[in-house]
Amino acid sequence: MVVFEKTKGLTDNPLHYCPGCTHGIIHRLVAEALEELGVTNRTIGIASVGCSVFSYNYFNCDMIQAAHGRAPAVATGAKRANPNNIVFTYQGDGDLAAIGTAETVHSAARNENITIIFVNNAIYGMTGGQMAPTTLPNQVTQTSPYGRDVTVVGYPIKVCEMLSQVDGASYLERVAVNNVKNIKKAKQAILHAFKNQIEGKGFSLIEVLSTCPTNWGVSPKDALKWLEENMEKHYPLGVFKDKYKEEK
Repeated sequence: MVVFEKTKGLTDNPLHYCPGCTHGIIHRLVAEALEELGVTNRTIGIASVGCSVFSYNYFNCDMIQAAHGRAPAVATGAKRANPNNIVFTYQGDGDLAAIGTAETVHSAARNENITIIFVNNAIYGMTGGQMAPTTLPNQVTQTSPYGRDVTVVGYPIKVCEMLSQVDGASYLERVAVNNVKNIKKAKQAILHAFKNQIEGKGFSLIEVLSTCPTNWGVSPKDALKWLEENMEKHYPLGVFKDKYKEEK
């Protein structure tokens, strides 16, 4: 009897992420969801620019590399060209909430039948830890060494809250992967988002609060605690919009 095994939704390539980074957990949840729904062989993933730029090496489905911030636009084309495909983007906060803000908002406004996996770790990871659109007030980064000053650079972008005001968006939920309970909830949210796409219900975005121990300057263990004590206060978990409510 098999109790636990590696999902067939991931390749055998070793992950390149830093120790303690939770990208790997999120990868597994996405891959498991696709496998459980039986759609991996007709799925197209859109890789973004950032720490997850090499995600095309890990998901065991067809993948397209998009230009920085343009993943929702590429996903729109892929889905419209072949509506039977399941299409998802995998994007970080620097990609989605900065250079890709317009693509995100307008794909939601059109209610494109795609799924967006949005990884929010409150910092630019790949380029060395600069302040991101999601960096918390007073959070120290390489480009805010005295903490984010909201009087100068403004407040963090709350993507789920913002998109909940867009009429076209169908399903928006914010989850986290810092403990077992939250990981289980994240899995259900991701499954729900893909089910919506399969059923033609339109635009879904799952925001996943994630850790970045390297650029936060803390240990992997402390990063999980920092996420809970800081990020979850500013980015509360929960469903922000669900046009088609059902048991998840």
